[in-house]
Amino acid sequence: MLEILLASLLSPVVLAFVLGALAVALKSDLEIPEPLYQALSIYLLLAIGLKGGVALSKTPLAEVAGPVLGTFALGVLTPLTAYAVLRRIGRMDRTNAAALAAHYGSVSAVTFIAAQSVAAFAGTPSEGFMPALVAVLEVPAIIVGLMIAYARGDHAGSWREALREVVTGRSIVLLVGGMAIGWVAGEDGTATVAPFFVAGFQGALVLFLLDMGMTAARRLRDLKAVGPFLVAFGILMPVVHGALGVWVGGQVGLSVGGAAVLGAMVSSASYIAAPAAIRVGLPEANPAYYLTASLGITFPFNLTLGIPIYLAMAEWLG
Repeated sequence: MLEILLASLLSPVVLAFVLGALAVALKSDLEIPEPLYQALSIYLLLAIGLKGGVALSKTPLAEVAGPVLGTFALGVLTPLTAYAVLRRIGRMDRTNAAALAAHYGSVSAVTFIAAQSVAAFAGTPSEGFMPALVAVLEVPAIIVGLMIAYARGDHAGSWREALREVVTGRSIVLLVGGMAIGWVAGEDGTATVAPFFVAGFQGALVLFLLDMGMTAARRLRDLKAVGPFLVAFGILMPVVHGALGVWVGGQVGLSVGGAAVLGAMVSSASYIAAPAAIRVGLPEANPAYYLTASLGITFPFNLTLGIPIYLAMAEWLG
């Protein structure tokens, strides 16, 4: 466990995140320009989509079917467990509990990318088709969260607009579109763009995590607003979901690295797709809760401690 933790904490992506957080703590004038942030996010999502599509083109359907079904089931189950905890233990109102449940059942693509990088750094790389599971995991939880909120009472938001926001959001379009391109073109067809999308991937990820470190550090200032329960929820709920993801990953035939990455995916909380959908579908939900919890608590925890925990779980179960 100690070796895994050290491998994770000393990886360039985690160190870049820490540097970003340190820059905020020191009140440095360091900033990543918004256009560069947008360009990096587009590059990373399209790159993992392309790599996933190429891997899918070489993988038998029977090998992918189990992980896809298992991931979809997790995408439906985890928002329900998160909602139950928020309502019964946290005594949170239905709307905010449903909004948080949607975030904690969905997935953070950056956590997925970091988990893949750490798993490979630790010598246990995951399956090439894992980006397909990101797309499968992202949508169901948001739909379940909206369904819970709309089951009772009227809401100012639009159900249809929220669903459209999910399906046409940047992350889904780039992931699914990139996988389609990679699957159609295959390994030979994508060889000409591989030097750009493969060789430069880790460098772009380091820059992106530098910005995420600054963003997460600024969100830490809002911890007083969310209260001790939500802080505990943002740490403990991911561990529970992560353990479930690791176990399911093993049951559906993923490797040790694949099960660990699936655990990290299931443990993560969306802070891109879910917030956009919740703003449209549940505008009365409090952003201080779901943004601070997902980005200020869960993301830093997973990046520094969570991913090594899921990797250790996968090795133990494997």
